[in-house]
Amino acid sequence: MPKVLRADNMNKCLGCFTCMLTCAAVNHNNHNLAKSSIKVKTRGGLQSKFAATICVACKEPACAEACPTNALVKRPGGGVKLIEEKCIACEKCVSACIVGSIHMDYDRKIPIVCRHCGACVRMCPHNCLSMEEVSE
Repeated sequence: MPKVLRADNMNKCLGCFTCMLTCAAVNHNNHNLAKSSIKVKTRGGLQSKFAATICVACKEPACAEACPTNALVKRPGGGVKLIEEKCIACEKCVSACIVGSIHMDYDRKIPIVCRHCGACVRMCPHNCLSMEEVSE
């Protein structure tokens, strides 16, 4: 059964950015927070909680529909998979994403898209993230 990333316990988040660093390292061989598909930020103010912007694994992903070269294809359970060779870096997927979770890697000229691999979940020291089994 496919799994998708969830950020249901962000009230426990301390903003250590371990999830972001892990994502960037595992998926992009880079330790730059900008290369992470999960974005953790404060909700505003010095004493507020943190929020995570993640792919919500749409069943009918607008990002894939917007892609003129079919570089983004639906993955089982929701969300998309990137086929790098097909991407022309047009950025239409970025503007089409309903939650703003896709952004460009301008060095590699490809969008940074969550693979729902769970690496961030395994490394989060406070169990803020989880992988949820979903039907296809």
